[in-house]
Amino acid sequence: MRMLDPSEENLRLAADALREGKLVALPTETVYGLGADAFNPRALARVFEAKNRPHFDPLIVHVAAVEAVDRVADLAALGNAGAARARALMQAFWPGPLTLILPKRAEVPDLATSALPSVAVRLPAHPVARRLIELSTGAVAAPSANPFGYLSPTRAAHVADQLGDRVDFIVDGGRCPVGVESTVLDLTVDPPLVLRPGGLSLDRLEALLGTVEVFDRSTTSPKAPGQLPSHYAPRARLKLVPAGALPLCDPAPDAVALCFDDASAARLRAEAPGLFARILVLSPSGELVEAAAELFERLHALDASGVTEIWAERVPDAGLGRAVNDRLYKASEK
Repeated sequence: MRMLDPSEENLRLAADALREGKLVALPTETVYGLGADAFNPRALARVFEAKNRPHFDPLIVHVAAVEAVDRVADLAALGNAGAARARALMQAFWPGPLTLILPKRAEVPDLATSALPSVAVRLPAHPVARRLIELSTGAVAAPSANPFGYLSPTRAAHVADQLGDRVDFIVDGGRCPVGVESTVLDLTVDPPLVLRPGGLSLDRLEALLGTVEVFDRSTTSPKAPGQLPSHYAPRARLKLVPAGALPLCDPAPDAVALCFDDASAARLRAEAPGLFARILVLSPSGELVEAAAELFERLHALDASGVTEIWAERVPDAGLGRAVNDRLYKASEK
């Protein structure tokens, strides 16, 4: 494994590696991705092997420009209205944390899509990611750069700690500003269906599309990454409770409380002083965007500290709060 700064020379080196079938971890605005040439089945197989990822869990193909979508997806198969809807979403929210499920072209290997007739496509907002994709094959499959089921990485150091020599290169683009994965929207059904809440809020999608349905996580046949009921988990046991319920918990002596904001932490200290060994806050002022950006940061830091038990409270279920609650639920003990 070799760590690279995002100079033009290094991006060309990493792009050459992708064309050769190697694995390159790259920064996006959401989390770090484990990149492979989307048209190279052997490289895709290495992604599944490196992550210990089940083959029924499809990958997201990242492109560097809207025009590149036609290489992997067949918008005409959506019909005129469906294709127009897809283009409107791309214009409104790309580049950004939105993944679209679209009819796939035959050239896309089945391994990238788990043999589904659809493909997940995204145009990331991070300039390093877009430049690397542009310099390589123009289409890079890049699930989160972590072992399957564990915390997604928001820093290059997280990738190095979790994957080590299973990845050939890591491009260090700094901390990921959004901090949770992209929202996944299925356009092969009508009305469109959110398969995974993420960095783009449901409210913004509804403002453009009108009716949008939300996936029932009880399914066992995912069409997109992050749909399984258990995922994104730290090594520590994570217990999820309703907002305001932390003072009523029965934690282990060394347990850590993860509060939404300073007000919640103050209530916990007042109502149950000394109940938790430590109290951490996702957003002091109660900003859901900040809470989303801090979630994996806090969980990675807690894992590094060796804590064995985390009690987290749900955040308000609005805006990016839906993505935070989704990740907390999937990371928690059931």
